[in-house]
Amino acid sequence: MDILLKPIVTEKMTNQGDKFNRYGFIVAKKANKLQIKKAVEELYGVTVADVNTMRYGGKIKSRNTKSGLLTGKTASTKKAIITLAEGNKIDFYSNI
Repeated sequence: MDILLKPIVTEKMTNQGDKFNRYGFIVAKKANKLQIKKAVEELYGVTVADVNTMRYGGKIKSRNTKSGLLTGKTASTKKAIITLAEGNKIDFYSNI
């Protein structure tokens, strides 16, 4: 099972990384905090101090088209906010 799906690279999470050494990831729905901690430590070679997780349910969306009203649902996700130990840092832009 792939634990870390993608990092959250937004303005808010960048500020959290600079000030509080926190980084966000979209993770697998069935992953627990211990699995997330192990995956981050192995992938980035850092020491994780804390893991906070949150689940987001999908929203119902609708739009008008020529053929009528189309309704659907966005996917539900699980996010993890990782707090690193002092002196550790993750650079998402190093491979660009």
